[in-house]
Amino acid sequence: MIIMSGICRDSGFRINLGAGRVFDIWQPWQHPVISNCCNMAAHFVPPATQDNNDGWGPLGIPDRYKDMPYQPFSKMSEWAGGSSINYSFTDRKYGGGKYSGGAGGSQYAYLHDEEENSFQLVDTARTPRPMYARGRFLRNQRLARGRQNFRNSQPVPLKGGKMKDNRMRQTRNKWNNRGPRQGQIQVKNRESSVIVQPSWKIIEEMDFPRLNKLSLRLSKEATDLLTCGELEFYDKQYDRVTVKNERRLQRIDRIFHKVTTTDDPIIRKLAKTEGNVYATDSILATLMCSIRSNYSWDIIVQKVGGKLFFDKRDDSEFDLLTVSETSNEPPQEEGINSPRNLALEATFINHNLSQQVLKMGEEKFKLDEPNPFISEDEVGEVASVAYRYRKWDLDGGVVLVARCEHDAVTVGSAGDNQFINIKALNEWDSRLSGGVEWRQKLDTQRGAVLANELKNNACKLAKWTVQALLANSDWIKFGYVSRMHLRDTSRHVILGTQQFRPSDFASQINLNMDNAWGILRCIIDLCMKEEDGKYLLVKDPNKPVIRLYKVPDNTFESDDEGAFFDEGEEDE
Repeated sequence: MIIMSGICRDSGFRINLGAGRVFDIWQPWQHPVISNCCNMAAHFVPPATQDNNDGWGPLGIPDRYKDMPYQPFSKMSEWAGGSSINYSFTDRKYGGGKYSGGAGGSQYAYLHDEEENSFQLVDTARTPRPMYARGRFLRNQRLARGRQNFRNSQPVPLKGGKMKDNRMRQTRNKWNNRGPRQGQIQVKNRESSVIVQPSWKIIEEMDFPRLNKLSLRLSKEATDLLTCGELEFYDKQYDRVTVKNERRLQRIDRIFHKVTTTDDPIIRKLAKTEGNVYATDSILATLMCSIRSNYSWDIIVQKVGGKLFFDKRDDSEFDLLTVSETSNEPPQEEGINSPRNLALEATFINHNLSQQVLKMGEEKFKLDEPNPFISEDEVGEVASVAYRYRKWDLDGGVVLVARCEHDAVTVGSAGDNQFINIKALNEWDSRLSGGVEWRQKLDTQRGAVLANELKNNACKLAKWTVQALLANSDWIKFGYVSRMHLRDTSRHVILGTQQFRPSDFASQINLNMDNAWGILRCIIDLCMKEEDGKYLLVKDPNKPVIRLYKVPDNTFESDDEGAFFDEGEEDE
C-alpha cells in the first residue's frame, strides 16, 4: 500500500512505504508505481448542449420530459438552487411585494402586488378547531355586546367627523332594516272602511300622538234621564265552568237591535229638550279609544242647528267585533281565518254567550219603560238588554246625551240588584295568536291568558270597558270560548268565566278616562266650529291618523234620517 503524504517539493512527492521507510521522488514519472497510477486516470465525457443564438435557455423539451406534468416553480429558484435553503425577503422597490421560496417548487411561493396577471391559490380546507377554543368566539361576542351596551348607556357628544360617521351609520341601518326579517310576516296594506271620494274636502287631520296628550276631567257626575227594557238574571253556575267540565256553546235565536243615534225614538225626543251632542255608547267608545285602533272605521257627524249627531252608516261593519287587531302579527290569510270571517265568528259567539249564561224562561227584571225598538210585526224573542239614557256636562256649554246598555242583572251579596255587561273572548288558533293554549293554561295560568288577550285585543277590551263605565255597570264579565276543532268555526265550547269591576279593570289595562274624555271633547270642538252640514270621521287604515271630511248632505242618507232632520228644522 502506497500512501502519499507531505507536500509537493519542486514537482516531487515523498513516499511513505511503512515501517519507517520513506524516500523522496523528484521525478515521479520515472518511478514505476507512480507511472502506472498516472495511466489509470478517468476520462470526462461532456453532455450534449444546445446553443441558443437568439436568447438564453433551452431550445426545446427533452424526449424523456415530454409527457411529464409541469410543476410551477419560484421565479427566484435559480438564486437558491445551489444551496437548497429556504429564503424570504421583501421587495421595497415595488410596493412591498413579498418573495419567498423553498425546495419543492411550491405554488404559493410568489406574490407580486402590481402584476395584474398573477394570481394566488387559496387553501379553502377548513382547519379543525381544538375543543378548548370552540366556545371562545361566542364568549368574546357576548362580552363585546355587553361592553357595547355599557358604552351605549353612557351618552357621549359627537363632534366633527364622528357625528358625520354616526349619521351615515344610522342611514345605512335604516335602509338595511326596511324589509321583513326572516320568519317575520310582512303586514299587508289594509283597506279603508269607506271609499273616500275625490270631491270630499279634508277639514282636519288628528294624529294619535297629539290625541294621546289630551286630558279632560269631568267636574260633574253623569245623570240618568231614562231607563228602558227588560233583563234576565245571570246564572251563577257558569262561574264554576272550567276546562275539565267545559260547556257547549248553544245557538240562541234572539233578536239584537243595533240602532244608530238618529233612528232612536228616545234620542229624537230628548234632542228637543236635553243636550246638544248625541251618540250611542258604542260610537262614544270607538272615539274615546281611537288611539288604540289599527283597523279602519268611519262615523258620520251631522250638525243641525248647533247640535251634533254621531251616527254609523247603515251598510257598515261598525258593530262587528275585531279579532287580534293589535297583535304583532294580525290575521291576514284568506279563508276561515281572514279578518272579516273572524269578526263574524266573534260577533256570533258574543251574542250567543251573552244569552246562554242567563236564566232563560224565569222572571225578568223590568225597568221604567219597555224596549223602544220592539215593533208589533216583529217575529221572535228579543234578547235580554236594558237601555240607560244618560247625560254628561263636558263644560263649555257642551252637554252629551248617550244611550248605554246592560246585558244582565245579578243579585249581590247584600241582596241588591247589580248590572252586568257580558262579553266573550274567543280562541281561534293559538299558534297564530300568541302561542298560549287556553286548554292548557286557563285553569292554572289565567293571568297569562288574559295578558295575551290584552296584547292582541287591546282596542276591543278598552271599548268594552268604556261602555261598562258609561253605562255605570257594576260588573264586566268575560267568557272564554274556544273552537271545538281548529278548522270548525260553527261549534264552540265555554272554558271559563272571569269578572271585574269596570274601574279596576280600566286601571289594569292602563285605560285613562281623562284622556278618553279629552279626545272626545277635541273632536266635538272641531265639529262645533264648522257650519251646519254633514261630516265624516275616518280612521286611516294604515296610519295612526283620523281625518275629518266635509261630505255632501245627501251622502249615506236614508229616508228616516231625512224626515227626522226635516222635522227638526220645522220645530225650530
